[in-house]
Amino acid sequence: MTPSPLFAPRGTLADIEDGVSFMPKFDADGLIPVVAQDATTNEVLMFAWMNAEALARTIETGQAWYWSRSRQSFWRKGDTSGQTQTVREIRIDCDQDALVLKVSVGGDGGACHIGYRSCFFRSVPMGASDKALTLRIETQKISDGHNH
Repeated sequence: MTPSPLFAPRGTLADIEDGVSFMPKFDADGLIPVVAQDATTNEVLMFAWMNAEALARTIETGQAWYWSRSRQSFWRKGDTSGQTQTVREIRIDCDQDALVLKVSVGGDGGACHIGYRSCFFRSVPMGASDKALTLRIETQKISDGHNH
């Protein structure tokens, strides 16, 4: 795939950390990690990966596109579940190697393919060290679950 005209080539450390050119750093597999966050409540909804084309599609269409590592294919969030993600803002971290999408969610308002609003519906207990941990479920399902 040819580089997107939306992305500048990686520059100096000063350019990357403090500049204004968009220079996303993709890993050895050509991917960048992405956290989707509710644009209104700031609730973390899900984590996924994008490659350069998924990121370019997201920027160009305003809809969240991701790369499925298991299926080795693109997916636009909501195509099968109705849980669309309209991107309101994209944030990139100081190293330009991780993204946060601020999104408005369509459909039932969920983001998790098994039926929760957020994929982060469980918490890990802190301070335990002598036995296998049991996760706490912090919320209830909002649907019976969907595909991505």
